[in-house]
Amino acid sequence: MTDFADRVEQVSISGIREVFEAAGEDAINLGLGQPDFPTPAHARRGAIEAIESGQADAYTSNKGTPQLREAISAKYDRDYGLAVDPADIIATSGGSEALHLAIEAHVNPGEEVIFPDPGFVSYDALTHIADGTPKPVGLREDLTLDPAAVEDAITEETAAFVVNSPANPTGAVQSEADMREFARIADEHDVLCISDEVYEHIVFEGEHRSPLEFAESDNVVVVSACSKTYSMTGWRLGWVLGSNRRIERMLRVHQYGQACASAPAQYAAEAALTGPQEPVEEMVGTFEQRRDLVLDGLTDAGLEVPTPEGAFYAMPKVPEGWCDEVLDRGVVVVPGDAFGTNGEGYARLSYATGTEELKEALEIIDDATRAVQ
Repeated sequence: MTDFADRVEQVSISGIREVFEAAGEDAINLGLGQPDFPTPAHARRGAIEAIESGQADAYTSNKGTPQLREAISAKYDRDYGLAVDPADIIATSGGSEALHLAIEAHVNPGEEVIFPDPGFVSYDALTHIADGTPKPVGLREDLTLDPAAVEDAITEETAAFVVNSPANPTGAVQSEADMREFARIADEHDVLCISDEVYEHIVFEGEHRSPLEFAESDNVVVVSACSKTYSMTGWRLGWVLGSNRRIERMLRVHQYGQACASAPAQYAAEAALTGPQEPVEEMVGTFEQRRDLVLDGLTDAGLEVPTPEGAFYAMPKVPEGWCDEVLDRGVVVVPGDAFGTNGEGYARLSYATGTEELKEALEIIDDATRAVQ
C-alpha cells in the first residue's frame, strides 16, 4: 500500500510559484500572469446587485445561469459569427477548471495529450492527473506551434492535442492558416483539439481565430475565461464549450468536483460580457505600449526576443545564469524551463505591471545581462 496516488506524485509544484517564493518583498514582479487593472465597474456592479438582491445566495444550474450562458453564446456570434447553443456551455471555476474538464473527460489512462513546449504549465500536470501520457512538441523559431509537428506526433494512442493562442508563456499568435490546419488535423485523425483561448482578446497584430470556426466535426472544444480579458483573475470564472455529447461528459466531472461556478462571479461575468467593452480596448492598448517598451529594452540589452503579437508576455533567449542574476538584483522573472524542457535557455517576462516599474526593471535587466555575458 502506498501513501499517495502515482498520478499525483508525478506532478510537482509549479516553477512559477517557486520563483514567487524566492523573491523578496521589494522585488519588481515580472512573473505574475494577471492584468494590473481593476475589474470593470459594470462587472463589479453585476455581482453586487446579485448579492444584495439574494440572487447569488444559492446554487445555480450545474452548467451556470441561463443568462450567463446566453451572454457567452452571444459573444461567439458577435466575435466570430458562430452559433453556439447555450446548452453546450459550462461555466467553470476559471479557465483552469475548464482545461481540467476537457482533459479529464476525454483521456483514458495511458493515452497521449500533445501540447506546446514551452507551454502553459497546466497541460502537463492535468494530463498526469488524468493518468494520461504527456507528449510535448517543440515550437517554431517564432515560438508558434507548427501544425505539421502536431500531426507528426499523433499516434493510435493520441486522445487530444492542445492549441493555445495567444499563448502563455510566449505571447505568440497562431495564423488563420494554422488554425485551419489544426481543425483539419482534428477532423482527419479523429482526435480532440482543445483550444485554449483565454487570451483571445489581447491581440496586437492580426486577429485571433479559433479552430472551432473551421472544424467539420465536433472534435474541437474551446476553453476561455473572463480572467485576462476583463482583469477578473480572482473571480475564477471561465467556460468550456463543445458539442452536446462532449459537454454532457464534461458535466459529469464538473458536477461532482465543483457543482457550479461561484454565483456572484457568474453575475459579474454576465455583466462584463454584455456591458461596455471600452475597458478591454483601453487595457489592450496599454499592454501594446508596454510590449513595445519591453521589446526595446530587451533588444538594447543585447537579448534576442521574438515579437509577441498577443497576451502580455515576452520570452527572450537568455544566457546561462541570467535568471538568477536578475532575481538577485530584485526583478522576478520565470525561467523558461518552468514551461517545458524546450524552454531552457529562455525566460518569461510579464508586462502586466506598471510602466514605471517596467522601466526600472529594464535598467536592472540591462545591468544583469552585461554581468553574465
